[in-house]
Amino acid sequence: MNGFPILSIMLAIPAVAAIACLYAGAENARRIALGATLIDFVLGILLWINFDQSMGGAQWQFVESVPIFGRFAWALGIDGIALMLIMLSVFLMPICILASWKSIDTRVGEYMAAFLLMEALMIGVFAAQDLFLFYIFFEAGLIPMYLIIGVWGGVDRIYASYKFFLYTLLGSVLMLIAMLWMAREAGTTDIPTLMQHDFPLQAQTVLWLAFFASFAVKMPMWPVHTWLPDAHVQAPTAGSVILAGVLLKMGGYGFIRFSLPMFPDASAQLIWIVLGLSMIGVVYTSLVALVQQDMKKLIAYSSVAHMAIVTVGLFAFNRQGIEGAMIVMLSHGLASAALFLCVGVIYDRLHTREIDRYGGLAINMPKYALFFLLFTMASIGLPGTSGFVGEFLSLMGIYEVSSWAALICTTGIILGAAYSLYLYRRICYGDLVKDDVRAMQDLSGREMWLLAPIAAVILWMGVYPESFLAPMRQDVGALVARLEHAKPVGDAHLKMGAPVAPKVEAHGGAH
Repeated sequence: MNGFPILSIMLAIPAVAAIACLYAGAENARRIALGATLIDFVLGILLWINFDQSMGGAQWQFVESVPIFGRFAWALGIDGIALMLIMLSVFLMPICILASWKSIDTRVGEYMAAFLLMEALMIGVFAAQDLFLFYIFFEAGLIPMYLIIGVWGGVDRIYASYKFFLYTLLGSVLMLIAMLWMAREAGTTDIPTLMQHDFPLQAQTVLWLAFFASFAVKMPMWPVHTWLPDAHVQAPTAGSVILAGVLLKMGGYGFIRFSLPMFPDASAQLIWIVLGLSMIGVVYTSLVALVQQDMKKLIAYSSVAHMAIVTVGLFAFNRQGIEGAMIVMLSHGLASAALFLCVGVIYDRLHTREIDRYGGLAINMPKYALFFLLFTMASIGLPGTSGFVGEFLSLMGIYEVSSWAALICTTGIILGAAYSLYLYRRICYGDLVKDDVRAMQDLSGREMWLLAPIAAVILWMGVYPESFLAPMRQDVGALVARLEHAKPVGDAHLKMGAPVAPKVEAHGGAH
């Protein structure tokens, strides 16, 4: 596929289809949106099939570069890490369109256009190789999500959409200032070149903090996570799916692409900030999830806890941690998206998300109860599901750096089992006493088509994770090599705020 601009085509198809949806009727808009997202999914599979996974192959593939003005260029290209996140995006998007098929009946054309625009911008974030092109895609993704929550959301949708927009925009302003300085300092806006550029040590700390302000909000990390539960509760089902499934992963991708390779010394020096916030985040948000009465809010808080596992894995500075963090991102993108779809299924029937309104659904909705159980177990990290692989690798990676961080984050997984199983017991088990709950029908054919593909991929990733690890192996290796000189040795070097001693290889004789 050399010379074929597949990435530009994957961006153009949803963008053109979004314009077409604005001028089509409701039924045609649905068909156009589904068709466009399925075409992008097929192109994503072609991308995966033609991606060279060998260790000697080029790190950056499907590269396109067209100068526009000055240093700014239309520069696209992917590595294995970007490939996996693009696949997650194009896999979930047709499911989002199908999930909205009957539940959205007002301004359908605009709704479908917003989702298609979101797809184009998400792919753009993961494929951009120019610093400012990345920033444009990264920030523009706020706009369709803001509209989806603000127009088609719940009762407090305006408050939730403004909170989402302002939180995420504020951190990104600092990142833009840092990007302008970096472009001037390095003399280029090419991301692969910047990943190898050695910035001055004093500047690295300031730049790292500027990028951290943006990515921590996007992840979201405690304590800047408060926009997420509000956004999830008010968003329509498909909005929650894409928010949890892909948008949260942009923060993790930012850490992998910018913070770690561009500022390795600052990443090692400030690792205590990341580990401290992540440890608090895992335990605190898990405890908050335990007392929630709204299903969506519970799953939203669980997302914050899972993303904290991602950040500790990324800052483990070793292969297990980084590969584990990537698998957690992919697994969470599937499992949490599926859980929000499960909530949407019963919300469409009873129009309430209150946990206490349900009970005994396993009696009259056995198919639903089976799927819900699988996705709950994947979220907990049951062996044989995708969640186990990622969490095990992440915690094994961070154990090399800080046994305390590993211990506390593991307690978060135990708490995760507590709130997830408590939720499942209250919804699916017990007596079927309420008449309106007894009247609820089991999954329809369309709903089976939504949940079955996600269930299949969750089991595939749990049983044979090599399929997903192989494309990323070379890129993770390059990142670990870049971080090697700054790698923390262990717990003794993690004193709060103290410089982290780099690992020194002895070559015969004392140093």
